[in-house]
Amino acid sequence: MCRNIRTLHNFDPPATEAEIEATALQFARKLSGFNQPCQVNAPAFLRAVEEFSHTATRLLAELEPRTPAKGRERFGL
Repeated sequence: MCRNIRTLHNFDPPATEAEIEATALQFARKLSGFNQPCQVNAPAFLRAVEEFSHTATRLLAELEPRTPAKGRERFGL
């Protein structure tokens, strides 16, 4: 149903807003079991994606890396 959710922490350059939103969407799909929610469930689904995205952005900003940042090209990002 959905791709693997990628790690976004400790990369140089850091994760973009689009990457964080894509990860939030994948997380909502995984949790709900919906690839595309029906009309009645769409508002709750989209609200959850937005909240996951905000939470992920805050988490990434607050995490302290223990190792040097990884180069994104090495991981195909």
